[in-house]
Amino acid sequence: MIITLDNIDALAWDKMDNLLPVVVQHAVSGKIQMQGYMTPDAVKETLATGHVTFFSRSKQRLWTKGESSGHTLELVELSADCDQDALVALAIPNGPTCHTGDPSCWHEGATPAFTFIAELEQLLAERKNADPNSSYTAKLYGKGIKRIAQKVGEEGVETALAATAKDWNELKNESADLLYHLMVLLQASDLSVNDVVEVLKERHQK
Repeated sequence: MIITLDNIDALAWDKMDNLLPVVVQHAVSGKIQMQGYMTPDAVKETLATGHVTFFSRSKQRLWTKGESSGHTLELVELSADCDQDALVALAIPNGPTCHTGDPSCWHEGATPAFTFIAELEQLLAERKNADPNSSYTAKLYGKGIKRIAQKVGEEGVETALAATAKDWNELKNESADLLYHLMVLLQASDLSVNDVVEVLKERHQK
């Protein structure tokens, strides 16, 4: 069930003394960011402001993630499970979610492929205004969209040639170069991988 201001009362607040667990999930990568608790007022604040807000059991008050650090969680969607007694908040993190400075409160374990893509995209976004001498990515941004687009074309040709030659190791490497430069081009154009995925989803539904 998608949560709106009109159906908050339908949640099973009586099961846990007006306190429901909420898992925050990255809206692009699907990675679990953190877990907390919400009261009805926390849900209302989250929906009203667009920033994920919890009820802090230690502070005994509403607490918006990032209210001190600025590392807010921008809400995309709030939903409940089939029993209406647990919540999932799809969100876009503005900076690291964990107080340790890590992207997620779950630090260990293998990183799923699309989670890594989302993390790489965030890193590429952070380097858009960096010193061109600080990294290859920053230098590429400094050369402008025309040069970035040229690199995408070059890597596309090299990827196709590797496939034609049936050199699978080279195909993997050239595909990685192509994907990286395409992501840089999207960022330079103020677009994201998610924008491309939305187009694919629309086509899939037709």
